[in-house]
Amino acid sequence: MEFAKRLQPLQFNVFADMDRAKAKAFASGQHLIDLSLGSSDLPAEPHIIQAITQSLHDPSTHGYLLFRGTQEFRQAAANWYEQRFGIPVNPETEVLPLIGSQEGTAHFPLAVLNPGDFALLLDPGYPSHMGGVHLANGQIYTMPLREENGFLPVFADIPTPVLEQSRLMVLSYPHNPTTAIAPLSFFKEAVAFCQQHNLVLVHDFPYVDLVFEENEDKGDKVESSSLSTPSPLSTQSPTPSIFQADTDKSVSIEFFTLSKSYNMGGFRIGFAIGNTELIGALRRIKAAIDFNQYQGILNGAIAALTGPQTGVKATVETFRKRRDGFISALHQIGWDVPTPNATMYIWAKLPEAWRKNSVEFCTQLVQKTGVAVAPGAGFGKSGEGYVRFALVHDVPVLQTAVQRISHFL
Repeated sequence: MEFAKRLQPLQFNVFADMDRAKAKAFASGQHLIDLSLGSSDLPAEPHIIQAITQSLHDPSTHGYLLFRGTQEFRQAAANWYEQRFGIPVNPETEVLPLIGSQEGTAHFPLAVLNPGDFALLLDPGYPSHMGGVHLANGQIYTMPLREENGFLPVFADIPTPVLEQSRLMVLSYPHNPTTAIAPLSFFKEAVAFCQQHNLVLVHDFPYVDLVFEENEDKGDKVESSSLSTPSPLSTQSPTPSIFQADTDKSVSIEFFTLSKSYNMGGFRIGFAIGNTELIGALRRIKAAIDFNQYQGILNGAIAALTGPQTGVKATVETFRKRRDGFISALHQIGWDVPTPNATMYIWAKLPEAWRKNSVEFCTQLVQKTGVAVAPGAGFGKSGEGYVRFALVHDVPVLQTAVQRISHFL
């Protein structure tokens, strides 16, 4: 059977290989400690579950949900954003519900790329960013992220011939997998660069809340928009929104998810905010592919965005404690890794003997110890030599994982 050529770049998937390695280890009797996936083990808050539960008993929520029916959710998202960053958002033209930000970032290239156009992507970066470009028959130019540059791309290194064929740049900070944070000055540089070269700027922003308290008052990371006075909520995020740099929403679209802040990964709910034309273009793509989620899921999301935010703070504190416990355990076995400022991950440079084959390290580790981690090579060429640990277990389990890793090393 012959398939479309666009599937060829999607054949190699490190994470599918790791799934097979985990299954093999489990079958051999290993007790798995899975630190390879960024899927939170924490529950959604009770008021979120209650809103969804009540919806289940309302037959009016059981049918197809068209755009008009999402108005209350779009208003809640717009209000949340304005309270957070002090920037007004039109819920009718600048907000679009999504089935998670991954769905949005994967579909968006279909709206802006013609076959052969370049997209400028971070390397390492989130795999769905590449997948969406491949499905749009675009070309990829990877912007290497290096430790000496704070894991930020250097725009001046992009070749002129590539820029002349480029239509799209994708950024994502706080960054998965490197955990890096970008200051507002960087986003201003990125917006000016994209305006100069007629590029659409995508900012994937799932870790808006997962930033640790010791980083809250650091320079221009908390600089707010001049459009209006930000609410007290805006000071909770030391990481800027792209629209604090692109205040006119001239070239940008930003993607949010409720998976991380509200522990709703399995509910598949997110949204995009952005330039009216970009939101409209993505809406047309979605109209050809899917309806919206079940109304009850949106009701739960509304409860999350408008209800008490104490659960978000508790989630951040949980991951901070896990980060500190895991880092301490790694240091005790002689694996010197930096303490991340954000996200739910540890990005660790492998010991010298393993730096040329992160996949082999991860495969052998899970086979011999049952500890599963993500190889850096799965996030791009520049990720080779690293592994990513997801802090999705409590501290005692994380410490047990480190003990097993110590025996393996």
